[in-house]
Amino acid sequence: MTSQKKNLALNIYLILAGMFIASLVASNLIFQKFFYWNPFGWFRFEISVGILPYPITFLITDIISEIYGKKKANQVVIAGIAASVFSMAIIYIANIAPAIESSPVNNETFSRVFGLSPIAVLASMMAYLLAQFIDIKIFHYWKKKTHGKHLWLRNNFSTFTSQFIDTFTVVGLLCIFKVLPWSMFGGLLLSGFLFKIVIAALDTPILYLLVYQFRKTFNLKIGEEIVLIEK
Repeated sequence: MTSQKKNLALNIYLILAGMFIASLVASNLIFQKFFYWNPFGWFRFEISVGILPYPITFLITDIISEIYGKKKANQVVIAGIAASVFSMAIIYIANIAPAIESSPVNNETFSRVFGLSPIAVLASMMAYLLAQFIDIKIFHYWKKKTHGKHLWLRNNFSTFTSQFIDTFTVVGLLCIFKVLPWSMFGGLLLSGFLFKIVIAALDTPILYLLVYQFRKTFNLKIGEEIVLIEK
């Protein structure tokens, strides 16, 4: 691969990593708003808006896993968790800083929106970290088993398993920490998991299109990965 192609591959990796981190941090900031979605008419999804960026993060890690390898995918996950911790530290400091009388957002409003974030993000990060590492591990297990073929199989198998673990763990921890009442556990678990399954199935064609474009641009064979830094 030429140096120009390597620079392009590195830039794309950085953009994907940036999108991953932005999506993860945003989901931790907006999670307290809940909405409903009834696309089929027979089941009403009741979910947090914080779940909306999550399928994007799993799509990105699947792309990075397929094109750049397991190590690079794990590095992005760790960077995302570090960014979430850092953002929560900033919010904590902002929350304890007293608002002036003329502030458009007073102390009570700010605390109501962001005050529970550190506890919720702790639960979210614990669940998400576990889910992402499982997703990447399963993805590469099936990639090895299928010799780089059947991308749809590893994409969906890894995502379905990891998304259930993530949803079950984060909703359970939020109930344990009393951020949410236990009466909401079953409904949020079912709605959250089914929503993620639907989105994961819908993003499979997008994954195929992007992987095809990567292979065409960088002349990659099936199962071949880009090595950003030669040892």
